[in-house]
Formats: sequence, structure tokens, C-alpha cells
Amino acid sequence: MRIAFTREVGSRIAECELTHLQREPVDVDRAREQHARYENRLREAGCDVRRLAPLPDCPDSVFVEDTAIVLDEVAVITRPGAVSRRPEIASTAEALRAYREIASVSEPGILDGGDVLRLGRNLYVGLSARTNREGLDELARVTAPYGYAVQGVDLRGCLHLKSAVTRVAEDTVLLNPAWVDPGVFANYAQVAVDAAEPAAGNALHFGNTLIFPEEFPRTRERLEAAGLRVTTVPAAELAKAEGGVTCCSLVFDA
Repeated sequence: MRIAFTREVGSRIAECELTHLQREPVDVDRAREQHARYENRLREAGCDVRRLAPLPDCPDSVFVEDTAIVLDEVAVITRPGAVSRRPEIASTAEALRAYREIASVSEPGILDGGDVLRLGRNLYVGLSARTNREGLDELARVTAPYGYAVQGVDLRGCLHLKSAVTRVAEDTVLLNPAWVDPGVFANYAQVAVDAAEPAAGNALHFGNTLIFPEEFPRTRERLEAAGLRVTTVPAAELAKAEGGVTCCSLVFDA
């Protein structure tokens, strides 16, 4: 059974943490509509969508990906780089406890799930404003017994590693070469985002499903030209909060 944890869009999302974007008004009703369509795409792809408890006082709480890294053997509960997000992790840990052994990142480490890209047994970790070397080292310590290799990746101009690069097939990544060095992923086939769509590097892949924001048609054409089947969702409103399609769920096999 494939499970997708999500969380509702809170009424305070416009107060979210921002790093690289200018703040602009967020239409909460529209954001909720787009999020509901996203959840429907997950269901259509065979996921059992389960909403975590709402956290009305946490503006970023819809972005559940940042609170955990769910591997086959263990779930690593993160320590988000934004202090305002740390109250989110307890409910994620409680929900995951039924499915995985739980480990946690401890102080002084900080680690956001959006900075961790899994490609097979390799965990690439973005060294960003939200993830530090100590957080990377904690992840390496926890996952080494299970045979994972952890590698730090430098970023420029974006919030998280998965803002710049994501997996779109078993052996293929989508990336923005202006934000991350393509040479880091030289062992994988690569699709570069269209230069007019710099934020198009975030796609959600699992099984035979690839979910992608409908706002990036030029990059979608590149994905389809590479032989990939793309399912689109509207994501513009959540993008105002620096969120992408990977950010809004934790997808794993039970």
C-alpha cells in the first residue's frame, strides 16, 4: 500500500517563511482548491491520502515534506532550519511511528526534508539556509547502518535542493543548471528546465507517476520529449510561499 501524508493549507499561509521570494498576497481559498486537486492526483495515482492533524498556528505546515525523510527502513524526523517550523515535527513523528523506526536530527544540526534527494541508495543533501553540515552529518550517521551514502551539494539562488533538482524517472533528473552543478549528477540522465522557467525543477515522482506544475509548459514539453508521461496540477498559489509539488506530501510504501 502506498501512503501519502498531507496537511491542510492553513489560514495563516501568507505569514510563511520566505528566503528568495518577495512577499505577495496569497489567496487562501485558491491555495486550498489547488491543494485539493493535488491530493486528488495522488489518489488517482493509487495513494491512500491521509491528512496529518491541522496546525493552524504554523503558517508553513502544508509543506509536510520538510518534517521527515522516509526511507524503506527508517523515518528521520528533521530539525527544520526555520525555528517557526519546529512545532510541526511532533505530529509527523507520531503518524510515522506506525510504519517506520523513528530517528531524529538533534541540535546543532538543522535539516529540511526539501534539501534531501534520494537516488537509489544515495542521499544528496543541499547545504542551504535551512540545512547545515551538522544536519547532514546526523543524517549520515542515522542512515549508514542501512547502506546509504550521503553527499552534500552546494546551491545558489534557491531555497532547497529540490527547488533545483528532482528525480523524474528511475535514472533521470530534472534540474536547473543555474542553481545546482549538473556535474554532481553526471551518472544520471538529465533534463534541464527551460531558461524562461527557472523554478520548474521541482517534480514529484513515484512508481509510474510524475506530477508537475501546470505553470511550466515549456519544461513540460522537454520532459515529454524525453519520453516521460507528465500529470499536471495547478500550483501557482502555493508557489508564492516557496512551495513545490514535492513539498506538499510525504509519499512512501507501507
